[in-house]
Amino acid sequence: MEQLNRIELRGIVGNAKVQNLNGRRVCNFTLATSRAYKDKNGVAVIETTWHSVVAWENESVDFSKIVKGAKLYVSGRLSSRKYSPQDGPERVIFEVVANRVVFVDIEESLSCEL
Repeated sequence: MEQLNRIELRGIVGNAKVQNLNGRRVCNFTLATSRAYKDKNGVAVIETTWHSVVAWENESVDFSKIVKGAKLYVSGRLSSRKYSPQDGPERVIFEVVANRVVFVDIEESLSCEL
């Protein structure tokens, strides 16, 4: 059986930070995705999930445009890594390592969904 690790997100940028690592630029940002549904009482609920995303520099992404409020489509793979803060136990974080970042109009894209 073929294994698959792929994730696609469409959402709104929260925080964004560009750094230089080993001669390459990398942008770490958060992306909020939301889904709307009605609970068992028929009350509308909007559930928002925040995702950590890492995008390495390439010719197709302009990091200067990845700012708070930007609307993005991101595809990539889910990755986990461990770290040990000085003041506590070892922690595991999950992040999306992007291989594609596209600026989109969320409202127009959502109108096409089934």
